[in-house]
Amino acid sequence: MKAPEISEADAANELMRLAREIARHDRLYHAEDSPEISDAAYDALVRRNAELEAAFPHLVRADSPSRKVGYEIAASPLSKVRHEVRMMSLDNAFAEEEVADFVARVRRYLNLPEDEPIAFTAEDKIDGLSCSLRYEHGALVRAATRGDGQVGEDVTANVAHVPDIPQHIDGAPAVFEVRGEVYMEKQAFAALNSRLMEEGRAKAEAKGDPFDPASVRQFANPRNAAAGSLRQKDPGVTARRPLRFLAHGWGAASDVPEPTQFGMMRRMTAWGFKVSRDLVCCHSLEEMLRAYHAIAAKRADLPYEIDGVVYKVDRLDWQARLGFVAKAPRWGLAHKFPAERAETVLEAIDIQVGRTGKLTPVGRLRPVLVGGVTVTNVTLHNRDEIARQGLRVGDRVVLQRAGDVIPQVVDNLTRDEPRDPFVFPDRCPVCGSEAVAEEGEVDVRCTGGLICRAQQFERLRHFASRGALDIEGLGEKSIAEFMELGWLARGPGDVFRLRRHRADLIGREGWQEKSVDNLLASIEARRHPDAARLLFGLGIRHVGAVTARDLMKRFHTLPALRDVAERAHAGDADAVAQLSGIEGVGPVVVEALGDFFHEAHNRQVWDDLLGEVDPPEYVVETQASAVSGKTVVFTGKLETMSRDEAKAQAERLGARAAGTVSAQTDLVVAGPGAGSKLKKAAELGIEVIDEAAWAEIVRNAG
Repeated sequence: MKAPEISEADAANELMRLAREIARHDRLYHAEDSPEISDAAYDALVRRNAELEAAFPHLVRADSPSRKVGYEIAASPLSKVRHEVRMMSLDNAFAEEEVADFVARVRRYLNLPEDEPIAFTAEDKIDGLSCSLRYEHGALVRAATRGDGQVGEDVTANVAHVPDIPQHIDGAPAVFEVRGEVYMEKQAFAALNSRLMEEGRAKAEAKGDPFDPASVRQFANPRNAAAGSLRQKDPGVTARRPLRFLAHGWGAASDVPEPTQFGMMRRMTAWGFKVSRDLVCCHSLEEMLRAYHAIAAKRADLPYEIDGVVYKVDRLDWQARLGFVAKAPRWGLAHKFPAERAETVLEAIDIQVGRTGKLTPVGRLRPVLVGGVTVTNVTLHNRDEIARQGLRVGDRVVLQRAGDVIPQVVDNLTRDEPRDPFVFPDRCPVCGSEAVAEEGEVDVRCTGGLICRAQQFERLRHFASRGALDIEGLGEKSIAEFMELGWLARGPGDVFRLRRHRADLIGREGWQEKSVDNLLASIEARRHPDAARLLFGLGIRHVGAVTARDLMKRFHTLPALRDVAERAHAGDADAVAQLSGIEGVGPVVVEALGDFFHEAHNRQVWDDLLGEVDPPEYVVETQASAVSGKTVVFTGKLETMSRDEAKAQAERLGARAAGTVSAQTDLVVAGPGAGSKLKKAAELGIEVIDEAAWAEIVRNAG
């Protein structure tokens, strides 16, 4: 299912589940070197998260995987190192159309004409452990793993045993950090696992014990072997492991002596580093795709594992202008290789009820391995999708864990066999209320509202979740138990009255005095919550985490937001304009906010909750500038930057970049060809400056 076919509420639920699942796999992969799923399967999770965030940008969570790199280093025998320049990851593409979109985005952002060529480097994406090597006056002084991108582990003593990493380089700037991948070749990986097995056998024989192959911990793949070998407290262990290093970039540098990515990679080769033998410079989209297919064709014959091709804008001055998003550069892209398919049997179809009342069919599968992970369940999305594929219990289906969906039924091999069709329920399986699809929607929803226990449970779980109030200890099991006891009957405000039940809770199964007090302390710590998190936690339809933050940036307090929303619902044009003027807030969100506060029950829940909590005024720290707190509109053709780049600058300076000129506009930046917006600014007496004056404001900020 493509993201636009899912409702926003269900998208929010799925994003919450993806954030948790991806965080878990990040921990296993980066911190514990014990991944449970393949790279393709992990990429599919990240891809689905990115797809949903692109379709619903206002639902982007504070703990979104798109904002994180690697995983925070926790318990480790190695000391921590803070990177001077953050080690980023790369956005992924899985189709040629996405590569074309990437090239087009770069052209748009740089405001380049269609006939101006853009060169990109292309090289194979090696599957190893990211490592940063810091050289000062030519001497290697520190080596660190990526970690979470900001803090990694010190492996300086260990990399001394990697033959591809020189301890001294000639001709480099005073400070230069070489970045690349520590990896293990396929043949060396197989030999290492074989040696570990033989060592285990020898130990068993020496003790006179029978040898159990399962007792030997072998590495799952070459990347896992490389990571486990490098991240050793004892460098002697690393010395016995056949590790290699391939450079692909750099971090902190006192000087960058070449003007291009390709030139710098050649310069690093001259310093003694190995770079990809398949590194090429491409001057068109067609050349980039040819490089991808050429590398893919030789993938099986390469001595090391790769999982795609990396493209980077060649000109370094353009890289600097393009900059970064949350965790990745705008100037780079990883074009990943496709995943796998498999066949299995659809053994059952269950109906789940979400916190918005949506009835979601879930297929229970005969377990099957797809792309390195065992799949037992698959969402069937909605009633129409089941009908479209003719799915019934007992059908043999084809699954795919590729980049577009995770996982997905892509074919029904037995749809022509005579069998009764699946009958989608017209009653909620939880509360028995009528289940209907609203006009124009494919989703079937329970009409029971708050009388439906499934919706009560899911709404409270969302309220306590990490992206919302983040109440530690108030998980699914606890919420279900407290609901059963009647302690959470009125809504989220009841969460803050759980202290009344302390004596009743102590001694119940699984609850001791310490665990009860820990839960109550966690709840009390949320008496002054972040206003945006609280707003998101209420589960107002179409108000995701990002939209909640944007609303609070504009109105600062929840009562102020409620006042504007109620006035907008009553038809106040100024209130509607205030809401609509917020980037990403359209008529759907305005209507949803108005409808929420128009409902008496929602007002009761709101008032009850705010009687228990006191969120402080929402304030965003920004760089001080002449436009801090002002609303800026860009119009006309900007000659030194794209519109997106200009808006990003405005936000960094504490301003709000709006799309239309209104009475709330403070400043208009006009380029050549400015039309109606410039005229409207003149009518309203709004200050207008040119692009050069705006650049001066940017230079003087801080």
